[in-house]
Amino acid sequence: MRQGAQGSAGTGIPPVSQGLEARAGAESTRAARVPSQGRAPGVASGVDAGRGVSAPTARGEHTHSETPIPRPRAVVQRASVRGQILDALRTALVTGELTPGAVYSAPALGERFGVSATPVREAMQQLALEGAVEVVPNRGFRVVERGARELAELVEVRALIEVPVMLRLARTVAAERWAELRPLAEATVRAASTGCRATYAETDRTFHRAVLSLCGNEQLVQIADDLHRRAQWPLVSPARPSGRGHADLVADAAEHTALLDALIARDVDVVRALVGEHFAGAS
Repeated sequence: MRQGAQGSAGTGIPPVSQGLEARAGAESTRAARVPSQGRAPGVASGVDAGRGVSAPTARGEHTHSETPIPRPRAVVQRASVRGQILDALRTALVTGELTPGAVYSAPALGERFGVSATPVREAMQQLALEGAVEVVPNRGFRVVERGARELAELVEVRALIEVPVMLRLARTVAAERWAELRPLAEATVRAASTGCRATYAETDRTFHRAVLSLCGNEQLVQIADDLHRRAQWPLVSPARPSGRGHADLVADAAEHTALLDALIARDVDVVRALVGEHFAGAS
């Protein structure tokens, strides 16, 4: 993969439809041509209260003193493009298509996706807030290089947050609620069988979010999910240059189903052992 301004040409990142921004502009233009309906705010209709005669009907045009109504369609479409770009970039991070240490420019990535540089830059700025990339002035964004020590630290913090919550939930949540999570655990098994790290990463986080959400603490769920996402980025290490392999994913997914069985049975000792093994294997 070439780096810098040419870095995205061979990434293999799935392109985003080139027509999204064009459609957003067309929708905005059509919305602007539709005449306003009804009366202007604050204009009376019918009989004038003071003289008993009909007041003129308001036509709905803007006056010079009124602020034009914003057109929300274009904003929604733009947010949709930015969201799709962000999802694609996150997938590329997990799969290693965005190489750790490489610098990518927003215009080059925008050309690859078939969009302007603006939504790419906004998505990259979000990834910078998450710690996945760092800004390189006048060049673009460098993918952060992460070693085994940082991964171990992330896993340790995740365990400090999630293990006590899971053990508490194992004692308090009814078996029926745990059974409802069975499709999510099975989804991780199917994803692991494909060997696609990006697909597995998404189903893995979905399962963990669903388990933690039963505690009712949205802030905890959000923090744990952010740590989990960061722990899924590939390592830059001679020992594990390409991240977790197929066998690791399959073993990880199997622990999800075993953990769910123990939670349904309310076997706290087994839950404690499985959760410990699960986090140990993630580092």
